[in-house]
Amino acid sequence: MEPHEVDTIIRHLAAAIAKEDVINDDLRTCIQEQRVFNADVRTTLARIETLLARMLPTGAHGTDA
Repeated sequence: MEPHEVDTIIRHLAAAIAKEDVINDDLRTCIQEQRVFNADVRTTLARIETLLARMLPTGAHGTDA
């Protein structure tokens, strides 16, 4: 194998590794954003649950049964 062929292979491998690093960083960012979003959804659902509990009367079939 000629030296220039080895250099070409090394350059291609280095470019592939760099691209993979960028993809991994993007995935980590997406995962973190999803965690924040999920926490926001849980907070919103808890607030909705509280509001519904205040709005809906409890009767014979409510939580006091």
